Amino acid sequence: MCGIVGIVGSSLVNQSIYDALTVLQHRGQDAAGIVTIDSNRFRLRKANGLVKDVFEAKHMQRLQGTVGIGHVRYPTAGSSSASEAQPFYVNSPYGIALAHNGNLTNAAEIRETLFEKARRHVNTTSDSEVLLNVLAYELEQASNSPLTAEDIFTAVREVHKTVRGAYAVVAMVIGHGLLAFRDSHGIRPLCLGKREMEDGKTEYMVASESVALDAVGFDFVRDVAPGEAVYISFDGELHTAQCAESPSLNPCIFEFVYFARPDSFIDKISVYSARVHMGKKLGAKIKRQWDDLDIDVVIPIPETSCDIALEIAQELDKPYRQGFVKNRYVGRTFIMPGQQLRRKSVRRKLNAIRSEFKGKNVLLVDDSIVRGTTSEQIIEMAREAGANKVYMASAAPEIRFPNVYGIDMPSANELIAHGREVEEISEIIGADGLIFQDLDDLVAAVQLGNTDIERFETAVFNGEYVTNDIDQAYLDYLDSLRNDDSKTMQEIKQDLANLELHNEGA
Repeated sequence: MCGIVGIVGSSLVNQSIYDALTVLQHRGQDAAGIVTIDSNRFRLRKANGLVKDVFEAKHMQRLQGTVGIGHVRYPTAGSSSASEAQPFYVNSPYGIALAHNGNLTNAAEIRETLFEKARRHVNTTSDSEVLLNVLAYELEQASNSPLTAEDIFTAVREVHKTVRGAYAVVAMVIGHGLLAFRDSHGIRPLCLGKREMEDGKTEYMVASESVALDAVGFDFVRDVAPGEAVYISFDGELHTAQCAESPSLNPCIFEFVYFARPDSFIDKISVYSARVHMGKKLGAKIKRQWDDLDIDVVIPIPETSCDIALEIAQELDKPYRQGFVKNRYVGRTFIMPGQQLRRKSVRRKLNAIRSEFKGKNVLLVDDSIVRGTTSEQIIEMAREAGANKVYMASAAPEIRFPNVYGIDMPSANELIAHGREVEEISEIIGADGLIFQDLDDLVAAVQLGNTDIERFETAVFNGEYVTNDIDQAYLDYLDSLRNDDSKTMQEIKQDLANLELHNEGA
């Protein structure tokens, strides 16, 4: 998962992009980058680390210009090295810089095609660089002199035909304008905002979440539609066009469960309200199925589940307590690359308030259970704090299938619910009882915010991938990428060859 920002302004945009990235930091803590255009040249700073650590005063002073884009990242496709940090840029045609949130499901085959057909070299393992080169190639084919908005939209139409998967994109073309577009399924979020200046000029902004607009004083205009492209010339003219043949809105439901900030609106849905409704639904299920349990207190595992747990407590008519204190200076463990790093960080991240656990039957509430290692350690902490019995409730259903659209959990073997029933999962994490939200209830809870959405992307729960191009061969390929550090280059090439043979026979 990543966060993207783009601004076309009438004054310097470096500080606004920085501020927007800080409120999108929850979407990625591995790397950050900003590129602006000044005197017809890209000014770029990117590196591994948090926004506050990547950009020092000397970097901000160099990031001059009234247009720019920014990115925060954690690795899903590609490695976590600094060379994979975004934005990326290419010199031809024009000079294009791009940042991307999501994951391309056919990046491997496109990479080969780009070299053979377009003679374009992709220097990293990032699918975002692949996407950038596809866009560059299509702009080269579509462009006239001067480049027009229709040329831009023609190129995006061809991009949609070429790439598959989930992608929300922001890009800049030197001498022309800023471009943003969203995949035809609307899996990853993207919104548009504007700000009226005192001199009568209008500034425009695009971002992954509406909270980024709020942070820098832009008014929310609307969500970018699935398949839509938004082009803002550097003169401040706004152009939009639908560039996909059969667009449909299928937003990732995990945005509402975990990733997005509660003060954001995504596709007209309040993330906060969605979580409140999740709590009501799950509370009703617990009341039906666990009416015989003597639960003394409801305690959330901070922070995403706090609003959910409060609603559960109200449904059960039980006390709601904050039983864990969170160290806010330790990153989100789910996002951290590497299982060992996640394990070590949990106890640095949370500490139990013993008085809230001692001698009590405790219901712990979490937004979801992915690998189960965090849940196991938290339950152990509750017992060490003196809990009599420890039950756990998850606001999301069992995560049984890999995610291929930009969430870092592609291997089914890493998912505790894969191939296991609830009782076995409960035993592994050491709970006295475990209950999951039903998928129908989760969808209903989120859908209350926008009843026009007929389908959400819920593949991690039911294995139904909305792009209809995912099979076991692709999942095996993704699984192999996670083990590349222990492979020889020859083995990696063989994995790619096997995937290409599969694609040719499909």
